[in-house]
Amino acid sequence: MERACFDYILIEDSIYVGQNWKNSREIFLKNGISIPRQEPSVVATLMAAATTRLGIVPTLSTFAYHPYLTSRIVGTLDQISAGRGGWNMVTGSSDLSAMNFGMDALPEHDKRYLMAEEYIQICKGLWGSWEPDAIVADHESGVLIDHTKVKTIDFKGEYYASRGPLNSGPAPQGQPVIAQAGGSKMGKAFAARHADTIVAAPRGTAAMKKYREDVRAEMVAAGRDPEHCKVLFLLQPIVTETKAEAEEKIAMRRAFAENNIDRMLARFGWSTNLDLSDCDLDAPIGELTTNGHQSSLAQFLDGSKGKTLRQAIIDHTTRGYCVDVVGTPEDCASQMEEIIEEVGGDGFLIEQPNVNRRTVASITDGLVPVLQRRGLTRKAYAHEQLRDNLLDF
Repeated sequence: MERACFDYILIEDSIYVGQNWKNSREIFLKNGISIPRQEPSVVATLMAAATTRLGIVPTLSTFAYHPYLTSRIVGTLDQISAGRGGWNMVTGSSDLSAMNFGMDALPEHDKRYLMAEEYIQICKGLWGSWEPDAIVADHESGVLIDHTKVKTIDFKGEYYASRGPLNSGPAPQGQPVIAQAGGSKMGKAFAARHADTIVAAPRGTAAMKKYREDVRAEMVAAGRDPEHCKVLFLLQPIVTETKAEAEEKIAMRRAFAENNIDRMLARFGWSTNLDLSDCDLDAPIGELTTNGHQSSLAQFLDGSKGKTLRQAIIDHTTRGYCVDVVGTPEDCASQMEEIIEEVGGDGFLIEQPNVNRRTVASITDGLVPVLQRRGLTRKAYAHEQLRDNLLDF
């Protein structure tokens, strides 16, 4: 990824073992559905040590980490990576994860964002508790840190409190890069106020364009310059040597889904906090609500009108998130260029369902060189720090 000059790698995370299928963990453990997963900040540290320019953005949940701990972890990551640290801020989606921390369930969806507003204010305050030049390291006087440039934040809110200051020192970027995937109304508004990069997954170019226009308008209303935040649309390209090979892969993916409906529904339930194991596969979908990923459920229902549950989950799990991008490297590059020209936006966050040397190489050694030749992505990093590179291209 670094050789291909990607902006950053986002380390997606969950903090529980799935049980949203027949109230059992069997299907999740047997098939390795979103498990095992290790502590993302540890993985991020290893990645930072193995790279020099790639941004490293682990996911840390607001309900699982106190804001002081998050600001310290991410600030430290920024330090050890020389300014390449970030934080993918999520509020959680599963009651199973809440139970791991002694709660009966997660707070209601919108309340989680009210709580997150206090949370992020603490994080920002703690990152700002050290002035950039607080470390003087004066050998003649023997003074390491100017005590007048390190201050408490004394934050006391309804949900969180922290005295500060951080004891880990200033972050090279001042404030590490904040990533957020705001899909719901509350999520979009939150991302517009705080995110440096937003990951979005509206289905279809019209919805993508509207999302970008809406979130940029919210940034302006919040007093922010929309150009200071990069909106990346989620993409799952199928890059192959020939069109025939691409069609074969699509057919294989659909056949797998058709023969593994239970696994498809279990994975969907894992992210939406729903157990659909008692539903009739060949009946229309009834009313569904969730306290989990509301945008994920809304997109599923929107694309499921007039379909049975079986048809809906097959279609939902075999399409490529925002849009389908399929074919040779030249084909995929052309499709991506056309999409961005129509939608606007800053680019894509690429996800691969099967990460192996072939799928990674199809992007880094197949697709990216074509995008580079067309001037659609960088050929070299212009800066050392993540935010500078993110805003540069």
